[in-house]
Amino acid sequence: MTDTADTQPGWFSAEELQSVRGRMPLLYVQAVPVRVDEAGMVTHIGLLMRADESGDFNRSVVSGRVLYHERIRDALLRHLEKDLGPVALPRIPASLQPFTVAEYFPTPGITPFHDPRQHAVAMAYIVPVTGDCQPRQDALDLVWLTPEEAADPKVREEMTGGQGALVRQALAHVGQAL
Repeated sequence: MTDTADTQPGWFSAEELQSVRGRMPLLYVQAVPVRVDEAGMVTHIGLLMRADESGDFNRSVVSGRVLYHERIRDALLRHLEKDLGPVALPRIPASLQPFTVAEYFPTPGITPFHDPRQHAVAMAYIVPVTGDCQPRQDALDLVWLTPEEAADPKVREEMTGGQGALVRQALAHVGQAL
């Protein structure tokens, strides 16, 4: 079996990634996929359903590492296609100013964001999608929720690592703080 690191430049082997994660923060992009009406108001937020290593199910936004020598725009497009499918038709903002920068720590409580594997910095974007979205890769399902439904405490409980806080920040950024 060929290791991904041998076939795709910019990828680490599992051992290399574990070593790097233990020594330095990694850069990620996160995308909150949304549907908007003709006036540009967010009508729905897309949340993925995933299973973690322990078999628990949780909801999440699109997220992934930025590879060495990869532009932010390209990383966003790659992860959106990987999670939502090739015909999601994301509209990447002309300005790549994130709505927030989320800093994930392996130690809980330092920020609202927690990732037990690593210290990571994620630039988070709200990305309208207009096409047909079909979950792929490790995403098991995609559900479109209204802003009110996405802000519900029960939905936030289904999101781990502080991603519920990230969705609330996204809603506040588009003027729909609930």
